[in-house]
Amino acid sequence: MDSARPGHPPDNEPPRDGVPAPADPPSGAVLPGGTGAGSQRLRRRGQGELESQVLAVLRSANGPATAGWVQEHLEGDLAYTTVITILSRLYAKSAVTRSREGRSYTWTPAADEAGLAALRMRRVLDGERDRDAVLARFISALSPGDEDRLRALLARADAPDDPEGPDAPDDPDDTYNPRDTEGM
Repeated sequence: MDSARPGHPPDNEPPRDGVPAPADPPSGAVLPGGTGAGSQRLRRRGQGELESQVLAVLRSANGPATAGWVQEHLEGDLAYTTVITILSRLYAKSAVTRSREGRSYTWTPAADEAGLAALRMRRVLDGERDRDAVLARFISALSPGDEDRLRALLARADAPDDPEGPDAPDDPDDTYNPRDTEGM
């Protein structure tokens, strides 16, 4: 019985209890969970990976796009309902905007990759009771280079005559302003 697969009798041994052993999948078939002869394990996507892909596709569109258009331009075979779910989650996070077009929506990115990461960071911070402790730990964990960048960004945001400061006129190409997330 050394050559038996777990739960299967060896090929030269009759089945037990009159129940035949399940047939092996065809060569190269992939079973749910990524098992099967000649299969490769399906890779699990990282957190936020699909959202990033959907945002990248939306940014490549020449204007608002339908969920069907997004689905067609994504790599892989995602179901339409999966694309709608991702777009709805991005909408709830204020990373995309939508407008009604007939019976469905068209979608437009409201945040780039950096904006989406900033929204996630802000939500984590908003979920903590001791904001001072969280911010202090965050700052103490920064590399010296990142700490210098943060200081420069804070100084630039506080400068009243800075063209990129908080009182600067809105840039139509700039879709994300961290100060717009107040109260999210």
